[in-house]
Amino acid sequence: MKSLHIIGLILAFLACSSASFSQNQDTPRRTPRQRASEKVPDNTPVLTERAKIKNEETSKAPAHVVWLREMYRYIDLEKDNNAALYYPVQPIGDRMNLFTTIFKLMADGKITAYNYLDGREVFTDDEKVNFEDILKKFQILYKTQGSGDNIRYIVDDADIPGSEVLQYQIKEGWYFDAATGTYKSQVIAICPLLVRTDYYIGDTTVNPLFWIPYETLRPYISRTMIMTSDYNNVMTYTIDDFFTKNMYKGDIVKTVNLKNQSLAQQVGNDPEKLKSAQDSIENQLKTFKDQLWVPKDTTQVVVNKSSKKETVKNGTVKNETAKKEKEEKPKAVKKEKSSSPASPTKSVRRTR
Repeated sequence: MKSLHIIGLILAFLACSSASFSQNQDTPRRTPRQRASEKVPDNTPVLTERAKIKNEETSKAPAHVVWLREMYRYIDLEKDNNAALYYPVQPIGDRMNLFTTIFKLMADGKITAYNYLDGREVFTDDEKVNFEDILKKFQILYKTQGSGDNIRYIVDDADIPGSEVLQYQIKEGWYFDAATGTYKSQVIAICPLLVRTDYYIGDTTVNPLFWIPYETLRPYISRTMIMTSDYNNVMTYTIDDFFTKNMYKGDIVKTVNLKNQSLAQQVGNDPEKLKSAQDSIENQLKTFKDQLWVPKDTTQVVVNKSSKKETVKNGTVKNETAKKEKEEKPKAVKKEKSSSPASPTKSVRRTR
């Protein structure tokens, strides 16, 4: 009996071992990256109701626009003026660059992107971009969480191609609002450009990803702080400030026109002609701004003390030398009236 009891315990132990072994076989082994991605902290900016209301007020079109000029610019992030949009390449705590912010917002379903159409931006439901198609097209590793409208795409920070987005194309509009008497620019839409190099062939391709209306992106990037200087490390500006204050530098590649032609199509690919056309557009914007305002009062001109001219309110200028000549003229000597003009004058010599 004792031997049967021992055999039964051995069989029970083997059964438990086989069950646990089969369970481990059914459960796939997870990699460290997969285990880390199961609990992804949502470090994207949170949009409050107050921020939504403020964004709606800010995004309203100007009331009385009497002049508008729309154009496209390429922003090169490798230039020092635009480096604040590129670094840090990978998130460091709460700090992340512009594309990483856009990527995470799209993964969480907080913003919507639209298909890239050159010069024909259409922000309708038919042109919405499926985020999963972007991930598959550019071979970005991802996992899904949830289903349907609640689906979330989980991508490890190391797999976000933030280092490959080296350029942006933005559409901006310069306008004059007659109601408020303001002349300024406003970013309308933004498109990240993914730059990838095939090291086997040696070719570099620039891939426009999608268009994002700036007004949907503004409430989030207005809360994302960036460092704009190597000498002052205090992050006093947001990404929205970087755009609204025109802190970026970019070359004009196209203006909105009836033929929908770029500058290269209009003047050719000659770098000198292209640069001349870009400078001409910049001068047109500056000239229009200068002609809006009444010039300064020229009737009162500040004159250097060393000069010999003095300005009067009515605009008449007197020569200081003439003034001096007038002062140096000998004054007429007035003859004293004597009580008896006919009386002789006594000689001093005779009195001695």
